[in-house]
Amino acid sequence: MALMAQLKVSWTALLALVYFTYLLVGAAIFQILEREAESNNRNHFQLEKLHFLANFTCLDGPALEKFVQVILDAWEKGVNPSGNSTNPSNWDYSSSFFFAGTVVTTIGFGNLSPSTVCGQVFCVFYALFGIPLNLAFLKQLGKCLIVHLGRMEKGMVSVVPHKRTVEVLTVVLFLLSGTLLFLIIPPLLFSYVEGWTFGEGFYFAFITLSTIGFGDYVVGTDPDIEYISLYRSLAGVWIILALAWLALVFNLGAKIMEYFVVFTHPGFKRQQEEEEVSSTKLEDISKI
Repeated sequence: MALMAQLKVSWTALLALVYFTYLLVGAAIFQILEREAESNNRNHFQLEKLHFLANFTCLDGPALEKFVQVILDAWEKGVNPSGNSTNPSNWDYSSSFFFAGTVVTTIGFGNLSPSTVCGQVFCVFYALFGIPLNLAFLKQLGKCLIVHLGRMEKGMVSVVPHKRTVEVLTVVLFLLSGTLLFLIIPPLLFSYVEGWTFGEGFYFAFITLSTIGFGDYVVGTDPDIEYISLYRSLAGVWIILALAWLALVFNLGAKIMEYFVVFTHPGFKRQQEEEEVSSTKLEDISKI
């Protein structure tokens, strides 16, 4: 048993090491491929803005349409039209790490994407290998959380002897602690840093963790705010850990619904067992 536990810990540590190394290396490559292009796009937009201001007195319809198109092109390439060329880069290492995390978790906010051909090709292959790695890592994290839940349950048995009560208390504590760590404290911090309301911060957290990723609210993108260098990287780590917790919550929810259906419809479980037996028999016949 001790050997099996040691192997599980070693596998978890190895998978975590591979996963975060993959993110760190990917962040470095995205930064190398995209930062120079972003700088060129930013400088080009600033020149267009100066040219527009210089000719403002003779502004006509076509000139305005052209400048609007320049703004749209800049936005699509990840350049914020407000501010100036000294705005923080979207492809510094911290932001690149955050972007790599949104790729492998399939969130894809849509506010930033590779603009170079090399960056786009690398992104395809990076996602191709990164998404399965992310699923394996989240699955392993979920197993670790289940082990932790089991230990919590055993520790509470000595205090509360009734098994069913212990199970309910364990699940409640798990949900409350996870909600506090992943859905209450982070939105409060985001609201404080970004100048959002708590409702907007919670909305961002939920849309992000559900992997919907509209992109209407994204952390670390306001040019008027001076962020700490690790801000977006820490947000990326929060996303990864919270996704593992949320996946386990969904599994618990599915089991609770299954128990509820079985409790309210006793014949449902019998029917399910009969279907499983029939399925097994069909598989055995097909093998023959």
